[in-house]
Amino acid sequence: MKQTMNKETTNEEIGENQEQEQDQAAKAQEQLGELVKAVFHNGLVALKTHFEDVEGQVVNQEVYGPVFMYQVKDDSDNAYVTGFLLRELVARFQSGKDPASWLASFFYELMKTPGGKMLPRPPASEDEAKAMIDNVLVPQCMAAVREEFDGLDVHVGLQWHNEYGPVFESGFPEIKDGNNVCAVPLHLLLTQMLLNRDPSEIIIQGLYNIRKEHGLES
Repeated sequence: MKQTMNKETTNEEIGENQEQEQDQAAKAQEQLGELVKAVFHNGLVALKTHFEDVEGQVVNQEVYGPVFMYQVKDDSDNAYVTGFLLRELVARFQSGKDPASWLASFFYELMKTPGGKMLPRPPASEDEAKAMIDNVLVPQCMAAVREEFDGLDVHVGLQWHNEYGPVFESGFPEIKDGNNVCAVPLHLLLTQMLLNRDPSEIIIQGLYNIRKEHGLES
């Protein structure tokens, strides 16, 4: 007859497991900190190849984590500010596709507004956020998508996603098979707008990707 032994988990083993988890969490946090510092520095260096007066800081956003804020001044000492999420900066720097020109392009666009452009005031309440979404964000995105794909049958509207909540949905009814819809969470689009970014760019790029997947764009 085989004898089996039940191994009981001791307090010592539980303590060791907790220490290992804490060490792993601390190491991951340290690695994230190093990544943030490197990306922030790379952003400053990249922008200084286009502008003389560049400043920046990193702030932590509740949903999207580190946000890299940069301020650039033009020759008239007017300040322009915009921000970028960690994942998009990492992707751009790793792509090798001229990240300096890409970063600078956002400021050249902002500089079309005379006198400088600081960040918009964030909504102070849920009601203000809803009003900003309903009256500014959604109409702006709808108009931009329709203008970009003028002459095409393009669907735009709001939907509910079980994981992400309310999303801005757009797509091409002409595409019958496979993916024909791009859906972006409203809170991501609002974050982009509050960073002085054009929120419709994410949607439009997603729609072009769909058309390329179906051979409708070169």
